[in-house]
Amino acid sequence: MHRVLLIEDDPMVQEVNRQFIEQVKGFHVIGIAGNGMEGIQLIRALHPDLVIIDIYMPHKDGLETLKEIRSEGYEVDVIAITAASDIDTVRRVLQNGAFDYIMKPFKFERLKQALENYHAFRQTLAEKETLTQKELDALLQTAEQQTSTPHYELPKGLNEVTLQKIVHYLQKQTSPVSAEEVAEGVGIARVTARRYLEYLEKKGKVTLDVQYGGIGRPVNRYIMKHI
Repeated sequence: MHRVLLIEDDPMVQEVNRQFIEQVKGFHVIGIAGNGMEGIQLIRALHPDLVIIDIYMPHKDGLETLKEIRSEGYEVDVIAITAASDIDTVRRVLQNGAFDYIMKPFKFERLKQALENYHAFRQTLAEKETLTQKELDALLQTAEQQTSTPHYELPKGLNEVTLQKIVHYLQKQTSPVSAEEVAEGVGIARVTARRYLEYLEKKGKVTLDVQYGGIGRPVNRYIMKHI
């Protein structure tokens, strides 16, 4: 049984994540903290096997907490579940040793796969005193597949940084938005926003909602699909 500590400041998200985690065989939530400071205290007291942590939190955010976990030498693994999608945050979380990085919103199947991969990873390490190169390569490949960020082969003229800014903006929206709204929200030209939105729609990442008003052309609005 893997003992899990959940660090998340939103009470509703805490409960949803707790239920998701405990639906996966072999995982049990032994404690819940509302911020990083509480999380560190519970790590010291409970000695969990796995910490599942948000990034955006008051009183010590997830990245600061992860850095402290590593600097203090706590023998605990970490999976980040967070709305943070900017490249810098993703890179820094992975550099500090997160086993997996799951972006909100997500489906249960994504978390289930992460936990099952984690279980397989830990089980292999527990059963062996030494590893062959082939076995180690297989373990590292599993971890790499789960922690890699989505890779887009971008058309000429589009770049990854702007794409991630637009994706992050869209993930925060609760209703469809126009290219003009995206352009204003991200700080780019409307024609540029439209190119990225058309690309995301072609890739199946966003849903196109054509809204017809009174006089004038219909307005294309976009919203992220929950993947």
